[in-house]
Amino acid sequence: MKKYSCLMAILLLFAGILISGCVDQAENGEIPESSLNRDLLYQTSTIDALLEGVYDGDISFKTMKEYGDFGIGTFNGLDGEMITIDGDIYQVKADGIVYAMQDSTMTPFAAVTYFDVDEEITINETMSQQEFKDNLDELMINKNIIYAFRIDATFDYMKTRSVQKQSRPYPRLVEVAKSQPTFEFNDTKGIIIGFWLPEYIDGINVPGYHFHFISEDRTAGGHVLEFDIHDANVQVDHTYDLMLVLPRNDDFSSVDLTEDKQDELEQVEK
Repeated sequence: MKKYSCLMAILLLFAGILISGCVDQAENGEIPESSLNRDLLYQTSTIDALLEGVYDGDISFKTMKEYGDFGIGTFNGLDGEMITIDGDIYQVKADGIVYAMQDSTMTPFAAVTYFDVDEEITINETMSQQEFKDNLDELMINKNIIYAFRIDATFDYMKTRSVQKQSRPYPRLVEVAKSQPTFEFNDTKGIIIGFWLPEYIDGINVPGYHFHFISEDRTAGGHVLEFDIHDANVQVDHTYDLMLVLPRNDDFSSVDLTEDKQDELEQVEK
């Protein structure tokens, strides 16, 4: 009995050391390289909360970057469109200009992953947005996982939008979208980044394609509305895991997320 008690004490002490080490690493904002899940989409809040006007979050991009070097989203106050690429965070504001952002910036809604190329193709012919998406559809054999896309290309035409920073009391996103500024580019080189998510993600994120654009010189971009494309290098990352972190603030705790918002989402995504 004494031997069993001693063994339990040693095991508990060892477990306590491991837990303490994990807590210390979490408090220091560090995740051991061996613990990183590179097949994980890390997301804060939900698209339905954003549609309802929950525009302030409590997650910084310093935290987001611990879980990915690639992703899209927005900033507190709905202050423009976010693009994270190669570990750098960019903000496309309502003036259409791209700004580099600090890690301390907060987000109400964003999704990131570590982009590792699982598949790569080249498309040389000119295609409309719908034709191009039809070609991407053929790459996705498993329609129950998440796909991340990086598309370096020349665009005969590109139309994007951003959103203006909002003030309280926050309007719903569908109202903000009615006056969103749009930007058009011709014969420009740049990068589309974003995700394709399954239908069952409805309410959590945007089902189907959700793309943001940034120009090759990092001066312009936004949420993608329409494009014609050629000379495209398409890289695809298959992503199998999803981690959802919900805001711990009064705005999120008091919002009603019981209604189906598919119609509003379609209006916003046009």
